[in-house]
Amino acid sequence: MFITFEGIDYSGKSTQANLLVECLKQRGCDVLFLREPGGTAISEKIREILLDRHNLAITQKTELFLFSAARTQLVTEVIQPALKSGRVVVCDRFYDSTSAYQGYGRGLVPDDVRTINRIAASGTTPDLTLFINVDVDEVFRRWRSSGLSADRMESSGRRFFEDVRTGYQELAKSEPKRFITIDGMRPVETIHAEIWRIVQTRII
Repeated sequence: MFITFEGIDYSGKSTQANLLVECLKQRGCDVLFLREPGGTAISEKIREILLDRHNLAITQKTELFLFSAARTQLVTEVIQPALKSGRVVVCDRFYDSTSAYQGYGRGLVPDDVRTINRIAASGTTPDLTLFINVDVDEVFRRWRSSGLSADRMESSGRRFFEDVRTGYQELAKSEPKRFITIDGMRPVETIHAEIWRIVQTRII
């Protein structure tokens, strides 16, 4: 089974992905946890390029191709072999991030983004996608509370994240069987409990 977590930055998706993975491991599940971009030596190098605040000259299409290149390497080298061996794969972001961030956020042509996503994923589609939905005001509040500096993607501005969130909401509407929207404004434990109930119904 292939499970992905999606959401705008500081939505809490990574926290929830980690909690799910630990829950699965405690129950004896053979689970592999990955993040995008990353997960292979090549993909991690691409991640460094994408998130480096000094790389402001990266164009929107270059950004799209770099994310997709990292994904192709991860799918071929790690995800497909793991799924074939019967492991559960949990990934923090996958191609829906590209649709939301580069398609809706950057305003690239949706059909072009879908085509590149399809090529990069080599036919690999998540069985379940959990979209942790929070409003943009909350995202900026969490970012300020963290005290962390914004990376290149996080420095894109409020309008960008509004558009990305809208993108996720549209994606969820278009694939209701795969995409499940989770209210991310609630306590971490409440969100985790809901996610665990959902995953149990899909795995068992």
